[in-house]
Amino acid sequence: MPVVAVVGALWGDEGKGHIVDYLSRTAEIVIRVQGGDNAGHTVVNEYGTFRLHLVPAGVFHPGTICLIGAGTVVNPDTLLQELSALEAAGVDTGRVWISDRAHLVFPYHRQRDELEERVRGDRPLGTTRRGIGPAYSDKAARIGLRAGDLLHRDWLHRRLRQAHAAIAARIAALGGEPPSLEELMDRCEGWRERLKDRIIDTIPLLQEALRRDARILLEGQLGAMRDLDWGIYPYVTSSNTLAGYAAVGAGIPPQAIREVIGVVKAFATAVGEGPLVTEVHGELAERLRRGGPPEGWEFGATTGRPRRCGWPDAVALRHAAWLNGFTALAVTKLDVLDGLEEIPLCVGYRLPSGEVLTHVPDTPILEQVSPVYERLPGWTGPTATARRWEDLPEAARAYLRRLAEIAGAPVRYVSVGPGRDQILEVDSAEAKPGDASL
Repeated sequence: MPVVAVVGALWGDEGKGHIVDYLSRTAEIVIRVQGGDNAGHTVVNEYGTFRLHLVPAGVFHPGTICLIGAGTVVNPDTLLQELSALEAAGVDTGRVWISDRAHLVFPYHRQRDELEERVRGDRPLGTTRRGIGPAYSDKAARIGLRAGDLLHRDWLHRRLRQAHAAIAARIAALGGEPPSLEELMDRCEGWRERLKDRIIDTIPLLQEALRRDARILLEGQLGAMRDLDWGIYPYVTSSNTLAGYAAVGAGIPPQAIREVIGVVKAFATAVGEGPLVTEVHGELAERLRRGGPPEGWEFGATTGRPRRCGWPDAVALRHAAWLNGFTALAVTKLDVLDGLEEIPLCVGYRLPSGEVLTHVPDTPILEQVSPVYERLPGWTGPTATARRWEDLPEAARAYLRRLAEIAGAPVRYVSVGPGRDQILEVDSAEAKPGDASL
């Protein structure tokens, strides 16, 4: 079976955890490839409702190996809390392992994140203040510490002493009180005792799995519009969210990835700052935010912040499809659009000059545009009870076909609610793409 990468098509919060949980039924290994505990994947199943921040969404399937890959940054305190909550619910976490090359998020990273965001004043980036940006910054500056360092006490202490001077100077310059070296060493000792049996070199395991053609899922965080290089910089995350990075973050050859499933919500949402061209406000925003059952309400899984909501953005979707090379789409939260008379689909960005763009420009230009809409008919019948493509209203099927045309990839999965049984598998011939034009 091919290696499958599951990535977010827009700003994140598309329902990737829901889709990965569903696909993990037939997966042997699920790998989280990038990001940290700054975003969560909401999963609803027989164990309850969970918001996973670091543990891959395949954890609910007995026998599935869940790897936290080298491309991630791991806050051990968050991970330990998450594992405890899963175990308390009866979930077996014995197959959750951490790459020895994954970088660690320390309390001083969160402290720096808070201080740096405060310094930005009235132009914040909208970070979750979880320390993810500072952790990736330290990784690039080569003063980061990795999970594998916890297993080598002398090496760990030497690396931590080398990093401490720079860390303390940065925090002091921002007006904070730096942590002591002794405090950091004590914390590392505690992490080592509790996590040492989970930290492994993942390469031998993955080499053996690929040799026998095991089914592997690669799970990303956030979406293409938050990518460090191709998103709405600087309102982005500190890692690469695209499928091209998934092989790097997992530790496999890029040609091993044969399928890329782009997860796109039926409408647009975003948490944090930066341009959201199709954003709506007032009652309409609340209508989208609270559509569907409470498990699906649009509030950040990590921060609890209300998500900004807007109409679907075809320009951004085509941007993501090009960058990721989607081979299929998974469309989530279709049920939230039930009952609308029409669905405005953004097919262009109008500049103040009147020129219309059909691609995503750089952020300074994107902040000036207004949406150009193609208006599609809505549907009155409910979709939450649909279990087959044929059960969906014809207007809903037409809308899904239009998304497939834009992305140049068929719709393979449609989610009409938070439950596993509310994911419809679609024959590629039923929702196949057209010429991908806008």
